[in-house]
Amino acid sequence: MTASTVTSFDTEWARWHSTREDGLRDPLGVLSLTGLHWLTDEPSRLPGVPGTWWVTDDKVFITAQPGDRLVAEGSDIAGVRILVPAEGAPGLQVRHERRILEVVRRTGRHGVRVHDPAAPASAGFTGIPAYSPDPRWVVRGRYTAYPAPRTITTGAVIDGLEHRHIAVGEIEFGIGSVTERVVVFRTGARLRVLFTDATSGVTTFPTARSLTLPAPDAEGTVTLDFNRAVNLPCAFTAFATCPVAPEQNRLRVAVEAGEQYPRPGVGLR
Repeated sequence: MTASTVTSFDTEWARWHSTREDGLRDPLGVLSLTGLHWLTDEPSRLPGVPGTWWVTDDKVFITAQPGDRLVAEGSDIAGVRILVPAEGAPGLQVRHERRILEVVRRTGRHGVRVHDPAAPASAGFTGIPAYSPDPRWVVRGRYTAYPAPRTITTGAVIDGLEHRHIAVGEIEFGIGSVTERVVVFRTGARLRVLFTDATSGVTTFPTARSLTLPAPDAEGTVTLDFNRAVNLPCAFTAFATCPVAPEQNRLRVAVEAGEQYPRPGVGLR
């Protein structure tokens, strides 16, 4: 690889990394999370949240007065409003002034995540620490599709929750003298790998990082650029419900590439 090629590689990675950081600066994105409140069948007031909230028959009920300034589905909530969030999907939004109260369902449990553009984590965000880009962490693998997609269940960073993933195949690749084989998930139109490695819990987030993949070519060859391995939302906030990596994707090598843990000393051994 020539010096100009290395410079181009570094420049492209820096551009990608900057775009990634800009995405996290969304005023109502993951850094804006200030709370996660689980609902029960008992009507309750949530800390710092107007209205009364509860769950019956997988439906979330909200009772509010006009003075509570809660807005759902384009209109003020005055009286009772019923919302039905889908399992594992992005939440339904209830607005309260500048905040968004996101109504979610996870493993049959219903909760409210609070997004506040004035959150300390958002205001104090200075970027995502990462390893310096290195072309040696761009590796080629061989993709083998499953005859039919299959569902794989993993745990979550919150005890008692599960995530169900659509697995579409496996990739075999080598790092040094070590051969690894990982299961590949499909999320919408994208293929991605959730993995841990020997850096997990040391310099990178303990439970998983994510790597989005290009489509394999006609021969099944696919490129894995670990320089673009990213943290899941739970690396930035305690109010996310991210999955853990499947056991098969716990790599034996230290992948010293991609994003590092942005909250040093928290949860690392």
